[in-house]
Amino acid sequence: MGRHKQPAIRDRILDACVDHALAHGLPERLEPLSTASGASTRMLIYHFGTRDTLLREILGRARQRQRDFYGELLRPRPDEPYPETLRRAWRAMTGPAGRPYLSMFGKLRESAEQQLWPGFRREATTDWLHPLDEGLPGRGTLVLAVIRGLILDLEATGDTTRADEAFDAFLDMLTAYP
Repeated sequence: MGRHKQPAIRDRILDACVDHALAHGLPERLEPLSTASGASTRMLIYHFGTRDTLLREILGRARQRQRDFYGELLRPRPDEPYPETLRRAWRAMTGPAGRPYLSMFGKLRESAEQQLWPGFRREATTDWLHPLDEGLPGRGTLVLAVIRGLILDLEATGDTTRADEAFDAFLDMLTAYP
């Protein structure tokens, strides 16, 4: 008779694997995840079945963390004009706390890892529309397009100053033309 799987152990392993993947990217092999989680590769397979299943769960958990983090940043606040909320959110999303998500999901968007999450591009395009539309009714798609474009620019060039200046200029235009 086999052991019963223990969800708390599985959850701890998954969190450690997500932390590792956000810091270093998705590995080609299980060994880095094994080391990061303190579980043998055999235990990773025991808890997750296959490497691809583990990678999918890592992506899903990381995406949930990103949704929670960015969702809180983008949430309209009654005591703050929404362009100021966006300015603060942009700095956090592109700063040290948000960059690991941009890196992980940017690579997913443009790589063969897309097979791990079919439909990711569509989901990643639309999942921030609600808070943006709530904060700036009728302009959410425009704001999302600018954010996504500047993130692609930032990932390609690493020029944070230029991307920040462009985002600030965009917000100034939004407030000038309500």
